[in-house]
Amino acid sequence: MSYKNFEIKLNKELVNTDENIEDAISTIAMASLRGIVEKTPVDKGRLKNNWITSVDRMNPTIVQGVDRTGGQSINRGATVIEGFEYKKNKMIIIQNNLPYANRIENGYSRVKAPQGMVAVTLREVRTIYREILI
Repeated sequence: MSYKNFEIKLNKELVNTDENIEDAISTIAMASLRGIVEKTPVDKGRLKNNWITSVDRMNPTIVQGVDRTGGQSINRGATVIEGFEYKKNKMIIIQNNLPYANRIENGYSRVKAPQGMVAVTLREVRTIYREILI
């Protein structure tokens, strides 16, 4: 599956302490995860259940089972995001390894997610947090 990188640069005047940096990264990562999962269309719930959050490297896992609400993906991701340390870790990765995830992101679901899930969420996140992002 192909993927897109979303790199954030924080406004150093507003986010000027280690604690503020950690809070900003956590807030933006959680908003991104929540937005992506909530925008994921549901047929059976496999796609929504397969959003995987990891730190520093891609995770090849395919999660078994279904989750029509996305709560399981969000809870798993929240645990990973809470453990992220910006001085120790390089990146937070949110991915979906199901073979059809990329098609859905690129408009295959014309009714439920015509503009995808990730791209729409990242535009929203940039707008909401524009004051702390450069």
